[in-house]
Amino acid sequence: MSPSADLPSSINSLWRSLKLGYRAEPMLLVVSFVVTMAAALPDALFALWLALFAKGITSHDDTFIAIAVAGLGSSTAAGWLLRIVSERLQRRFRDKATITIEAHVAELQASVAGIELHERPEYLDRLSVLRDQVFTLNHLYMSIFGVMGWVLRLAVTVALLISIHPALALLALFALPTVFVSSWRAAKERVAEERGAQHNRLARHLFQLATTAPPGKEVRVAGIGAKLVADRRAAWQQWYGPVARVRWGTAFWQAGAWALFGGAFVAAIVFVATGLNASVGDTLLVLAAGSRLSQYLNATVGEVGFLRGIWLDASRRLAWLEDYSKAVSESADQPVPDRLEQGIRFEDVSFAYPGTTRLVLENVNL
Repeated sequence: MSPSADLPSSINSLWRSLKLGYRAEPMLLVVSFVVTMAAALPDALFALWLALFAKGITSHDDTFIAIAVAGLGSSTAAGWLLRIVSERLQRRFRDKATITIEAHVAELQASVAGIELHERPEYLDRLSVLRDQVFTLNHLYMSIFGVMGWVLRLAVTVALLISIHPALALLALFALPTVFVSSWRAAKERVAEERGAQHNRLARHLFQLATTAPPGKEVRVAGIGAKLVADRRAAWQQWYGPVARVRWGTAFWQAGAWALFGGAFVAAIVFVATGLNASVGDTLLVLAAGSRLSQYLNATVGEVGFLRGIWLDASRRLAWLEDYSKAVSESADQPVPDRLEQGIRFEDVSFAYPGTTRLVLENVNL
């Protein structure tokens, strides 16, 4: 079974993370979203202004030329200004939300009674991101806004293509496999990384032993420097080997999806230029919008990969920790009986941690 099989669903985790961010900074969250969406429009209209400019030149119409020049200038200025404002707002939101998010994670981990959360290897693997990379939670919001901004650009670009011929909407359908493969690839790689998390932790621990000052004297006296280097390399290879195999396998699928979209794009250009006998402006619009569609799609796929593989994964782990902490708190609130009337007897019990063969308890009677 996948290590993340029993984590909360992506939609549920995403909604809970958004509510957490809204509680931290409601005004900054809303304003950042609005400005990010507004910054997407000027860039998406570039193909339209270029087509109007070509139409004005071929038809010797100064009105189209003036509109196109004004549109290009205003889109460039507005896009630059909105991007600067959006980056400043997002940075300010991250700085303020990080305090609330990190305090929330620390409170959850500290409030869990018992040692199970800190001893079971599968729980340590699951919480390694929240412990070592808690910053991934505040990046989630900006990644969501980024994906929605790229989707808005894609929608405007597809609308421009449909204005020439409805059949060009099929170009967007050929782009869908790249999005699906990107999301699937990120999830597969994340599962492979988590399966080998214990080997990665061991490699990091051995690296710190061999390179930091506190254990340096003992390492030199014992003469185990070469052994630490070899053990660290072996542990790292146990983690990286399976991850590399998964990455190579998913890379072929992603390359195939992009090849499919590239073939569809070339076919769309041929269809407009020869099949429809379109004007120079319409042909230029297809070229510009199609190239922009490829650019936006590449950015969307990359952002979806980060969202699905890193940022959303951290959100699911946080949701699981919230549920786990709540369940432990509820069980701890159960009343303790005054007298034990029934008991359980264990005879010759032995125990070893998962993944090891050394017995911690052997032949214990309770």
